Amino acid sequence: MTANHQPQEAAEVRDVTRREVVAVGAGAIAVAGLGGSAYAANDGAGERRRPAARAAEECYVLTSETIEGPYYIDADKIRRDVTEDRPGIPFVLRIKVIDNETCRPVRNAAVDIWHCDAVGVYSGYEDMGNGGGGGPAPTGAPTGTPTGAPTGPPPGGGGGHQEPTDDTRYLRGTWRTDRQGFVTFKTVFPGWYRGRTVHIHVKVHVNGEWTDAGYEGGTTCHTGQFFFDEESVLASAVVEPYASNTAERTTLDEDSIYDGGGTAGGLLKLRYRKDDIAKGVRGSITVGVDPEATNDGQDSGPAPSESASPSASVS
Repeated sequence: MTANHQPQEAAEVRDVTRREVVAVGAGAIAVAGLGGSAYAANDGAGERRRPAARAAEECYVLTSETIEGPYYIDADKIRRDVTEDRPGIPFVLRIKVIDNETCRPVRNAAVDIWHCDAVGVYSGYEDMGNGGGGGPAPTGAPTGTPTGAPTGPPPGGGGGHQEPTDDTRYLRGTWRTDRQGFVTFKTVFPGWYRGRTVHIHVKVHVNGEWTDAGYEGGTTCHTGQFFFDEESVLASAVVEPYASNTAERTTLDEDSIYDGGGTAGGLLKLRYRKDDIAKGVRGSITVGVDPEATNDGQDSGPAPSESASPSASVS
């Protein structure tokens, strides 16, 4: 699904004052089926019903744009379950994509996610070791991961895009948003590598066409990252195979990418059994985008020109 520059219809005139609304945060999606005191959640009062005026304000908050990072592959598979054979804590991620101006769901968008496994290794880049900058691969790393120093980019995710070095594609996938703007992925709780906090990468593509071959054309209106609160990461760190990850861990507050903006900055709302996180975690977030913008993640802010949407094959 190679991106093509497609002429866009003239945008309707929008009320400029709407962009001047200052909101406290972006609304998040409550995850059903995980109620009760046995579950820990980082959303606090966010679960309570809010006044309509405040809820409307939240629609105007754009979710933070971030760099794409070196490990994006534009040939992800069209699938919701990206786990493959990766061990780890089961993680269900539910995303809602909305137009930050109109508050309406963005339908039929293509959403990509990709992240490292429990010991910090990215598919497609296994010979770079733990995140491409974390020193020797940890005990319990996937078979075929070298034990010597990795040759990837420096810690922190810098260094520009790297070409894939192998054919593995676990923990990567693309799926379309439904009529309500929702898309759900099944994966595992990510691990970490030196220089970065625990995170998941995401892209949202619009104005393309779904075909038998995948998603074709369109533009990338959002490139971002999702983050995990420290309590959940610490809970995961005592569970295998995360406990075998010996790479130095960067906390959320120390991370060079997370902007401290809470939900608008990509911080997920999580639910899990606080006495047994190994049973699984559910995460949710609302992503506010500008469908008319192009944000390809090639720098730290919105890109001024059209970007390439990923190509994908159905599997």
